[in-house]
Amino acid sequence: MDDNVVLRRTKILATLGPATESVDMIDQLVKAGVDVVRLNFSHGSPEEHQLRADRVRTAAAANGRFVGVLVDLQGPKIRTQRFKKGKVKLKHNDHFCLNADLGKNDGDETQVGITYTDLPKDVEENDVLVLDDGRIVLRVESVEGNKIHTRVVVGGKLSDNKGINLKGGGLSAAALTDKDKADIKVAADIKADYLAISFPRNAGDVKLARTLLREAGGHGAIVSKIERAEAIDNIESIVEASDVIMIARGDLGVEIGDDQLPAVQKRLIKLARDMNRVVITATQMMESMISNPIPTRAEVFDVANAVLDGTDAVMLSAETAAGEYPVETVASMARICRNAEQQAAALRSGHRIDTTFEHVDEAIAMATMYTANHLKVRAIAALTESGKTALWMSRISSGIPIYSLSTHESTNRKVSMYRGVTPVDLPVIEDNNHAAANKITIDVLLAEGVVKDGDLVIITKGDLMGTGGGTNAMKIVKVGNMPNLAD
Repeated sequence: MDDNVVLRRTKILATLGPATESVDMIDQLVKAGVDVVRLNFSHGSPEEHQLRADRVRTAAAANGRFVGVLVDLQGPKIRTQRFKKGKVKLKHNDHFCLNADLGKNDGDETQVGITYTDLPKDVEENDVLVLDDGRIVLRVESVEGNKIHTRVVVGGKLSDNKGINLKGGGLSAAALTDKDKADIKVAADIKADYLAISFPRNAGDVKLARTLLREAGGHGAIVSKIERAEAIDNIESIVEASDVIMIARGDLGVEIGDDQLPAVQKRLIKLARDMNRVVITATQMMESMISNPIPTRAEVFDVANAVLDGTDAVMLSAETAAGEYPVETVASMARICRNAEQQAAALRSGHRIDTTFEHVDEAIAMATMYTANHLKVRAIAALTESGKTALWMSRISSGIPIYSLSTHESTNRKVSMYRGVTPVDLPVIEDNNHAAANKITIDVLLAEGVVKDGDLVIITKGDLMGTGGGTNAMKIVKVGNMPNLAD
């Protein structure tokens, strides 16, 4: 297996788009080390998304890998409408009106329409509205009917269809729109491994998305994109209701202030890991590489710091969807992650050291990591149905590779997001034969090139293989000493 995949613990999530939707480009991305692809449902048709997912899975299989598919729902569109001349120039202290009654294409230097017609009900005098990712700042002076009268605090050029955020949060727009609910059915048809919901306000939004996905026949994990100020107020319940959180630093930074982002990012990564959830760090991580073949020093530090903080995955958006150097961007990000992971801070953990475990399989996972970190174990192999044991193991910072072996392709694709875990296909083992399971496991690790004769390996599995949540055994074996593999 390629060094980018074997040695790197932090996973790379790349957005597909016009620059990367061809069979050849997807194959190159997989070879460069992409672990999960993002399908942005703000653009494209269901047929286009299905085609991209099929191409990803074909390329992954051809390269002997599992690559997850994440469907990212559009969420509520809170944007300006269009201008007669395409854009306007707003100057400091100008009066400017956000008019819910204005035609879609009738904006000018004095006013523009808005997609979210309830916005006038959500704002009041002195509220601050931030447009176009912070480039334009407006202060509300008054609200008359469907018109929001503002004064320009920070001016500049404003063009069509730019995002609107309320500083401090508080917009009432539902996280799941009618379009999102229809797209959840598409995600189920695609067999998406992950479903990301945009702008969740509370745990109820997350639970509704999960219910709708299950009703549609989907089994993917739920990703909550943390991008609203009120999500921070409800963060523990949102994390608990989710399988994964994504720190979506664009909208979140606009709502809480960019100066608050670094501390919030560190807090969210730690919280997710403490609560045994997966965490993605996203937005502008390598943005200069949209048009440049190398990253800036600031971007190198940004990615490395997220790795050192313990993020499971780092995400690329326009860099791979529309950039000029998508493959180079993935390769560069992989190198940064790999080097950051060699630092001592990335290899230490006090995770749940003083905690009472609620599940036998969680206790086995924690005991495995403690033993592995103190016994010079070369690799860990978790035979798993759902991937849960591998997830618990991955919460412990360690340089020891974890291999998740499952007979279920859906589990293998889901595990592709977990930090430090490599998914491997496990043949069906007849008659609950533990000796055969042990031998197959060691053969897999030998084939992967991660162990050799004399190396110590830890294998975890259940007495009744094929039963979810049944992991109850940890076995330490020495490669080449086959009699020890009988139990």
